[in-house]
Amino acid sequence: MPKIALAFSGGLDTSFLAIWLREQTGCDIVTVVVDTGGFTNEELDEIAARAAELGITDHRVVDAQDEVYDRFVSYLIKGNGLRGGTYPVSVGAERTAQAEAVVRVAREVGATAVAHGSTRAGNDQIRFDVAIRALAPELEIHAPIRDLGWSREQESAWLAERGIEIDAKTVDYSINAGLFGTTIGGKETHDSWQVPPETVYTQTAARRDAPDEAQELVIGFEAGLPVSLDGEAMGGVALVRALNEIAGRHGVGRGMHLGDTILGVKGRLAFEAPGPLVVIQAHRELEKLVQTRWQGFWRETLGSFYGNLLHEGLYFDPIMRDLECFLDSVNARVSGEVRVRLHQGLAVVTGTRSPHSLMDPDVAVYGEGATWTGEQADGFAHLYGLAAALGHRAAERAKGGAQ
Repeated sequence: MPKIALAFSGGLDTSFLAIWLREQTGCDIVTVVVDTGGFTNEELDEIAARAAELGITDHRVVDAQDEVYDRFVSYLIKGNGLRGGTYPVSVGAERTAQAEAVVRVAREVGATAVAHGSTRAGNDQIRFDVAIRALAPELEIHAPIRDLGWSREQESAWLAERGIEIDAKTVDYSINAGLFGTTIGGKETHDSWQVPPETVYTQTAARRDAPDEAQELVIGFEAGLPVSLDGEAMGGVALVRALNEIAGRHGVGRGMHLGDTILGVKGRLAFEAPGPLVVIQAHRELEKLVQTRWQGFWRETLGSFYGNLLHEGLYFDPIMRDLECFLDSVNARVSGEVRVRLHQGLAVVTGTRSPHSLMDPDVAVYGEGATWTGEQADGFAHLYGLAAALGHRAAERAKGGAQ
């Protein structure tokens, strides 16, 4: 019997698809959960139980956490990848890895098609389709949620008719949890003036519930990546997880992001990303200490470009490998320690140090220059502003002539 490999989370959309696809196509459905850091063992057990409840006999779990960190998150950290200066590209860091894993399973089981639960309005449909077509053009893609255009309430009612009950919260909100953050969409996020309720947040404490006392921690970096926390060496996945827990307890990491979708319309989501936001903030301050002015300029420019392309599903464009080479190079000396203070929703960098520091008190401090004279400084100021002064005078003469 033909098989379809379904990217599965156990939520409303993919539960609906597991039954819908079987009824409509007559194919065996192989459910594939790709763990990108958003599931506990208990949640994975619950998802497996849901698959069994739906009549699935072949259910797979792929642990992609290390892969997501090594191939995607690491470059978002090196590039300070914040979409719109706010959002740490949480979902974009995962979807390519998930598409790759589903394609691998599809080939292992001899499936002729893959399926995903993306809607027609969001970015995920593009991310999945682009990745799958790049990796496996021979596989058919099923996206019934996109094609049908049903509301989440209609899907829930359809499942209820077949004896499958879905948590009401998953009907109201679409929540995607991963290593590099959790995104929340639905209800209030569709209105640019509204605020989601406290109940949608699970990783971060409300400021009023955060500890009264601040906590300081020290993050160690090597070549642009975090490698230790308070002197304890840690792998990237473990370190981000630890920061998620610590910073989240202090109410750090919530945000709202409004921006342009891949389709060109405005979209809005709420997110929780305590660990990623702290790591990126710490990295940004450390690189200021060790990079030259123009290194910083191009890191900011190309790092943002990399994050945007990843967010928009273009990981397989060859320019991404070129950008990764640049980010590796520009981060070669971003090594040292960063001290961060966490307190009631705020994360503040209070200190940085590095063996590659370009901040040398023997060269210059405010109020005095150790390696140049006042006469030399005056000459520099004269030459530095000369082009601007000449341009301004020319513009003033032009105004006078026009009158």
